[in-house]
Amino acid sequence: MKPLRNTDSAPGEWYIDTACINCGASRHVAPGLIAERNDKSVFIRQPVTPEEQLSAWRAVLICPTASVRSETKQPRPSAAIFPQQITADVWRCGFNARSSFGAHSYFVARPDGNLLIDSPRYAAELVKWFDASGGIAHILLSHCDDVADADKYARQFGARVWIHREDRSAAPYATDLLNDESTRTIARGVRAIPVPGHTRGSVVYLLEDRVLFSGDSLAWSPREQDLVAFRDACWYSWTELTESLGKLAAYRFEWLLPGHGWFAHLPAHEMTARLLALVARMRSR
Repeated sequence: MKPLRNTDSAPGEWYIDTACINCGASRHVAPGLIAERNDKSVFIRQPVTPEEQLSAWRAVLICPTASVRSETKQPRPSAAIFPQQITADVWRCGFNARSSFGAHSYFVARPDGNLLIDSPRYAAELVKWFDASGGIAHILLSHCDDVADADKYARQFGARVWIHREDRSAAPYATDLLNDESTRTIARGVRAIPVPGHTRGSVVYLLEDRVLFSGDSLAWSPREQDLVAFRDACWYSWTELTESLGKLAAYRFEWLLPGHGWFAHLPAHEMTARLLALVARMRSR
């Protein structure tokens, strides 16, 4: 059956249809416009300003089910939509894949070889942008769920592909396997830190002691105004995840960029304190 306009969406031009899988991606790029209602994403009001129109277009291009729509053919803004810069040398890719349940992926520009952390769906628009930015040297996969079209990007750019050996079945083409729980240097200023829990082979990647790409192991909750882990989406072991996040507190980072959930930017000491508090809560449950 053809998806219909979700009647919970605010009246007006923009809406989200009933094929929405509630991955949350559109809410992350259009806060204040899109929210969750009855386990779906909907427009709670219509965009008014040029920046809000741009946010609506970001929601269009990030949605893995093409559920963000307009009643009439809206002109695409001339401003860049994706990749979307988050902080210095780091962009959110957009074009989230349904096979990853709408997980975010990220691009990092580096003079000694650019990085792709997890994978978006394969899109000509991204390929052109990546190529103009110097290509991709390494694809860093956080775990088996968020692989998407990494194989296609690897072939396109001749990139090395990293994944933990426990999750390698999701990426049999991977060129480099991470082992056990040992931290490994991928490139100058880039470390892979195994964090078993969400899956047995989950890994986070730390960039220059500044940005942590956390996959599905750790995120920010605007409702809680705090760091969170997803117990209802912990496929391997909550106990292992608790211990993994406890060990992660030994590392310094200011930016938290997850696959699912909201990103956060806090002073490093506050990030550490909140992480330790989260671990304490996890142990008490």
